[in-house]
Amino acid sequence: MTANPGILIRGARLAAALTERGAELSAAAPVDLRIVDGVIVERGTDLAPRAGERVIEADGLVALTGLVDLHTHLREPGFEQSETVLTGTRAAAAGGFTSVFAMANTLPVQDTAGVVEQVQALGDAGGYATVRPIGAVTEDLAGEKLSEIGAMAQSRAQVRVFSDDGKCVHDPLLMRRALEYVKTFDGVIAQHAQDPRLTEGAQMNEGALSSELGLKGWPAVAEESIIARDVLLAEHTGARLHICHLSTAGSVEVVRWAKARGVAVTAEVTPHHLILTEELVRSYDARYKVNPPLRREEDVLALRAAVADGVIDIIATDHAPHPLEAKECEWDAAAFGMVGLESALPIALATLVNGGHTSWAELEVLLSHRPAQIGGLTGAPIALEAGQPADLVLVDPSGSSVFDTERLRGMSVNSPYLGMELPGSVRYTVRRGYLTLDDGALVPEATVAAAARAAGATQNGAAAASAAEHSEVSQ
Repeated sequence: MTANPGILIRGARLAAALTERGAELSAAAPVDLRIVDGVIVERGTDLAPRAGERVIEADGLVALTGLVDLHTHLREPGFEQSETVLTGTRAAAAGGFTSVFAMANTLPVQDTAGVVEQVQALGDAGGYATVRPIGAVTEDLAGEKLSEIGAMAQSRAQVRVFSDDGKCVHDPLLMRRALEYVKTFDGVIAQHAQDPRLTEGAQMNEGALSSELGLKGWPAVAEESIIARDVLLAEHTGARLHICHLSTAGSVEVVRWAKARGVAVTAEVTPHHLILTEELVRSYDARYKVNPPLRREEDVLALRAAVADGVIDIIATDHAPHPLEAKECEWDAAAFGMVGLESALPIALATLVNGGHTSWAELEVLLSHRPAQIGGLTGAPIALEAGQPADLVLVDPSGSSVFDTERLRGMSVNSPYLGMELPGSVRYTVRRGYLTLDDGALVPEATVAAAARAAGATQNGAAAASAAEHSEVSQ
């Protein structure tokens, strides 16, 4: 018998049961979930608490499988003044994320087995989220020579996603070879679609407003032309291609065309490209400076529609923390990027669920199931039912509140949503059966780290027992 009394969640509404767009919360029956040793062991109604069991009364809350971010910048190693693996995963837990994929643009770059294993180990030690490193496509992100793709794939980190995000893999031959390489182990290349020649010195979306403000424009075609080239390369090689932070209506149509041809392409959109437009650049507030840039209202509406009809596969945050000095300066000198882990779910509620574009069930796919599938994330739950891993989040969809720096749990505060009224809130995050966010408050670091060690020991013991049983059967 386990020494862990576990957690009992009572009266939650499952997102998976809310399949109709615009459905009231009452359309799903309340469900109880019992969690022991990192697994949902019982699902039912009117479950009686057991001795020592933590009881969470979840009336009015929606339960989703733990959110998965396929595009997070944790900055460590090398840029710890902006973020660390620990602080970034604390922000993830606050936002309802139980797993994040860490981008490769660190220092040193995540282009060797040693570096990706270091990043994963930091995530394991912290315990707030599962950290899966993304490997660089090219050495040092220089775009000249392929990185140690095979070694990273075979390392303890078992890397399956490769990207030079922040830089485009512009050389078509290198891109072809990378696609061919990852196909051998069902990996995926996540492309930052930005033609470097067309965007030299670019500061914002190219158009009438950039001319009016005197800022060099970033044409939509710089994104769309790279996507068009790469979907053809993916078709030629038969490999998987993922498009990072798609941002224009034209890009949507290129991906739509490619999917109709049967190309193995997936695409992500960020929360900020679903709600913010280039008009915010009039303020010259560098919190709105991002790569790719904020686009036109027409693009925002096209992106929402593309999520609704399935052309865009997932929502990914592109969480990009920066220190104050990198943002509180003149526009031209400011860094590109926004933090987004803590605000992703409220923005998705505002733009997609409350806007009638998706149901809660579809939102769970966009923010959890499909990112896990694309990234090859093992051990992620496919449903909140008995026998599944206990990675989940409980969300209060009612009411709204002003988003402020108190909601930010990482090291940086470069959020574009400060002062905005946003709906809903994340109340509880459960990873591997233990709480990382408890009634809106982060669980202390020492408690989470100890729980992570215990969960790891339990999983290792179960794996060893399974192997021993298999060996006995084989004999």
